[in-house]
Amino acid sequence: MPFIPHTEADVAAMLGAIGAASIDELFDEIPPALKTGKLKDVPDGLSEMAVTRLMQERASQDGFWSNFIGAGAYEHHIPAAIWQITTRGEFYSAYTPYQAEASQGTLQLIYEYQTMMTRLTGLDVSNASLYDGASALAEAVLMAVRSHKTSRRVLVPKSVHPVYRSVAVTTVKNQGIEIVELDYDPATGRTVLPADPGSFAGLVIPQPNFFGVLEDVHALTDWAHAQGALAIALVNPTSLAVLEAPSQWGSRVNQGGGADIAVGEGQPLGVPMASGGPYFGFMCCRQAFVRQMPGRIVGRTVDLDGKPGFSLTLQAREQHIRRSKATSNICTNQGLVVTAATQYMALLGPQGLAKVATASHAGTMALADKLAAIPGVTRAFANPFFHEVVLKLADNTLKGTSAKDVLRALRAQGILGGLDISGWYPELGQAILVCATETKTSADLDRYAQQMERILSKRREAPPCAYKS
Repeated sequence: MPFIPHTEADVAAMLGAIGAASIDELFDEIPPALKTGKLKDVPDGLSEMAVTRLMQERASQDGFWSNFIGAGAYEHHIPAAIWQITTRGEFYSAYTPYQAEASQGTLQLIYEYQTMMTRLTGLDVSNASLYDGASALAEAVLMAVRSHKTSRRVLVPKSVHPVYRSVAVTTVKNQGIEIVELDYDPATGRTVLPADPGSFAGLVIPQPNFFGVLEDVHALTDWAHAQGALAIALVNPTSLAVLEAPSQWGSRVNQGGGADIAVGEGQPLGVPMASGGPYFGFMCCRQAFVRQMPGRIVGRTVDLDGKPGFSLTLQAREQHIRRSKATSNICTNQGLVVTAATQYMALLGPQGLAKVATASHAGTMALADKLAAIPGVTRAFANPFFHEVVLKLADNTLKGTSAKDVLRALRAQGILGGLDISGWYPELGQAILVCATETKTSADLDRYAQQMERILSKRREAPPCAYKS
């Protein structure tokens, strides 16, 4: 947005109107000890040409990388129209739409977003929205405990993103809520259910999980409901274009089956990977749990003349209702990135989103096959996956070779080869989480595989020499 500074004459006129002799007098209630004085470290101003050159030089330092890292933030193609529309002044400068009479455009967009998210997940209601996927999971844990009313334990598989698990624990641990971690099968990467779980309020079901592996969501959902607990789906929204919706999980869909809550990270839906942000979390649920849902909901109604309109309906924040009744203190709806996601889903439509998902899956399948054909590289889990896969570096072939070293060598060739997950999952040995999306061409995959083969060939143990003098 443009910034138009005040002239000296403007400042003098405003000070004169309020009866202050100077700006210092206007703020004379601030103790002198708290004032910083002049900002000595701020450099002198530059011309427009000099600023443009400086910013171009800094931008060029980022370089161009062929990116194969996923792990919760995904590089998808974002059509130019998405942010061209999103950054229009009507959206770019809009604030939380408290005043319905002045915010019909923003409210309608949020309503359309909620509609799209409920269609993706198959659930009844969507909020708009949450900070990010990690905090959305934490809010779902709180929501499950409030709804269950008896147990304060929630089961979370170790195959959930480690950062998400950490955020959830940090959020709930001082509220007397226990996060119980579940192991995964070392052969398949799928969650292993405990023989005697005891009482618990909810089970988190990642689909796909952090390893990219597809869980047996039907069995997990049925098991959670059989224990009297809620099924919390943690999903990638892109995958929902081709995988079964959380509302369809379980064998008793028509008898109240399906996931009860669905959460996840909305970044894949038209939000750029802008050096670590922004993100937004989404949450959907069944109608029975709507009053336990944090955040805000936009509803469609009619005015006194029967004309359709939109307004905020449920706002379960402590600023709107009694503190003891509040479900959350969330103070943002991440409106701008939600706007981008809405434009993205509207522009691509169901078929376009499915094409993105299938192309991403096909690319990862091809890449996994190419890399697993390299001596010393194996797939960690023999199970179907979406668009991420864990690759292990065989210790018996590549003595002393670490995932960190290999990724560093790939980076030197302009390839961000994946994420080293060895620190989070030491039992896997030297392991790399690799992702491919629709942005990767067959040439990109070939180049990655060629560079990986070249790097590892230098690290393999040389065969014993048969020659004797």
